[in-house]
Amino acid sequence: MIEALAALAGLLVGSFLNVCIYRLPRDLSVVRPRSYCPHCKAPIAWYDNIPLISFALLRGRCRHCRNRIPIRYPVVELLTAALFFAAARLYGPAPEALKLSLFAALLVGLIFADLEQRILPDEFTLGGLVAGVGLAAFVPVEPGLLSLFLAGSHPKLLSVAEAVAGAAFCAGGIWLVGQLYYLIRRREGLGLGDVKMLGMIGAFLGLRQSLLVMLLGSLIGSVAGLLYIRLARKDPATYELPYGTFLGIAALAVSYLVAPLG
Repeated sequence: MIEALAALAGLLVGSFLNVCIYRLPRDLSVVRPRSYCPHCKAPIAWYDNIPLISFALLRGRCRHCRNRIPIRYPVVELLTAALFFAAARLYGPAPEALKLSLFAALLVGLIFADLEQRILPDEFTLGGLVAGVGLAAFVPVEPGLLSLFLAGSHPKLLSVAEAVAGAAFCAGGIWLVGQLYYLIRRREGLGLGDVKMLGMIGAFLGLRQSLLVMLLGSLIGSVAGLLYIRLARKDPATYELPYGTFLGIAALAVSYLVAPLG
């Protein structure tokens, strides 16, 4: 029952994420106006906005102009529902499940926003960083190096300190890498959005698991990115890879496959 309710919540959150993925990179309000077709601008009725079901009944097309609805809409809804279901299955009705579900929702939004627009909205990155640090007081972050220096500290204080340290180290480390790349190549290699995203990941996961995310994300990006560039015949010197997308995929893998193992 808990898993089913979590999946239902995931569908609803996924539907809202689709609004954010389209609007936030374009600096549009996610509140007004109500949902509309991006092609004909016609408002979408509530019965055409039911997660998954409406897409299937409409056969993936707008009721008014018959233009195709991007496949991203049902994919985001289904993926978010599956991630919420998995969080409830892993932790049950516990704060850990809520924290993991929030983290997953933020990552899904960032994955698809970066994939489509090459933009990582501050609402997700900076907002997520603040949420990660705050939630560390209630759901402990994995102990790291700070536990050696702050031995005997209150557990909540130590957890928050670990979250801050993870965010600062990951964001600062990747920023330095970007600066070195710029000095060597004289062009931007990483955007500030990637820096902020890694800060958010560090706040949620702590230092050790965030380093694993960086390593795995770079590996996924190298393999998938180079393969795509070759198949699509893009110029490797100028094509901008969605590094945030690869980081998001890696963070989901670590959160659901590695972190529960301890």
